[in-house]
Amino acid sequence: MSVLAADPLPAAPVASFDDDAWEDLLNFVEERRVIPIVGPELVTVQAEHGTENLYAWLARTLAARLGQPVPAGLPAPTLNDVIVRHLAARGRREDLYARVRTILREANFAPSPALVKLAEITDFDLFVSTSFDTLMEDALNQVRFAGARTTEVLAYTPNKLTDLAVERSALTRPLVFQLLGRLSATPSYAISDEDVLEFVCALQTRHHGPEKLLSELEHNHLLLLGGDFSDWMTRLFLRLAKRRRLSEPRDVGETVADLGASREPGLVFFLQHVSSSTRLFAGGAIAFVDELHRRWSARRGGPAKAGAGGGAAGSVRFLPPEREMSDGAVFISYAREDLAAVQQLKAGLDAAGIPAWFDMERLEGGDDFAHRIRSNIARCGFFLPVISANTQRRVEGWFRREWSWAVDRTEAMADGARFILPVCVDDTDAGAALVPAKIKALHFTRLPAGEMTTEFTNRLRELTGGKRG
Repeated sequence: MSVLAADPLPAAPVASFDDDAWEDLLNFVEERRVIPIVGPELVTVQAEHGTENLYAWLARTLAARLGQPVPAGLPAPTLNDVIVRHLAARGRREDLYARVRTILREANFAPSPALVKLAEITDFDLFVSTSFDTLMEDALNQVRFAGARTTEVLAYTPNKLTDLAVERSALTRPLVFQLLGRLSATPSYAISDEDVLEFVCALQTRHHGPEKLLSELEHNHLLLLGGDFSDWMTRLFLRLAKRRRLSEPRDVGETVADLGASREPGLVFFLQHVSSSTRLFAGGAIAFVDELHRRWSARRGGPAKAGAGGGAAGSVRFLPPEREMSDGAVFISYAREDLAAVQQLKAGLDAAGIPAWFDMERLEGGDDFAHRIRSNIARCGFFLPVISANTQRRVEGWFRREWSWAVDRTEAMADGARFILPVCVDDTDAGAALVPAKIKALHFTRLPAGEMTTEFTNRLRELTGGKRG
């Protein structure tokens, strides 16, 4: 008998999620042992006829752009249907990716309420997306970073290995890993069933598999939220994530909240009787996120609050810098051992309304990285070298390159121009500081542990105001 034959036994009804199941899940969430896998079912938008799923709207819009009629009385075509019909009419597959990108950029949709609620659950730091839109990233930036483009994003493609740069425990900002690619004008993301097959096959190969990400999926609890996969693709995806037979006992489990999955008798039977570590939630992904958000908020004593680090609303908090520095921002240069003081320093600048940027990952290497940092120093409004006992101990370091590049920039400045503003975050003797001579000749502002002073804030405001005027 074919392995693809229908399951011979009828499926039992999907078991309900009781209070004990929710309690277990919330405990794992608070311990940061849960990874949400966000699918298309959660991506709703406000379109011309009201709220609808983004990908249903996109299929209809793309069909209209391609001149494909939708016969009355027949089900609305899926995005895959539209693409298959285009190919059957001898259309070029490569043209479709740019067309889809244009449609979504023109629409400029806001994140759905479900994505916003997921972003508000600050115990989630790694999000895996199985859709190609950017709305999960947008929701995180909106909720946690007041709209600043700070969330880290990685997009997998079959022909290039993309993986986590660090272990999940070392992440310094939320990260969205787009497992099936990211919206682009090139064929680097999945818009059809054929594309999904190519991605899934590549993910399992030895040379293109994202090992760090797959290890995190294997060893953490997973929430599969509205993946919109077929019966067998759901089984295959679970097997890919767990990297072992699904019938084997596991210390971690999965919750599948997907309207389509709960209506597949064969899949329900398989998961309940073979993959016993997998729970099914019958109400769909949006209802699941609503209830998870409500219960998580209640355990924290009230509605979830936006803001990095989960601090109290209204307090001064450190917001990680955006991925790209804005022109004229204050560039902070530091040794990695002084990160805590630099975070405090940036929080003070943020509170004063002074844009500031520093490289948070401290990649320290590579021609592209060097070019980006040097370009930022050439575009920044002011340069703050952070001097400390840590910089004294390190006679070599990336920050010393940054200091040299800042000094080089002053060669084209008029005498007396104020650009480099040295800051000392401990009791290091300014006279003995191991810094370039041009920096040593400047006044050092002492800000212990990076705590901002009113005097320094006012000085920067005057300087930035002068430059802007």
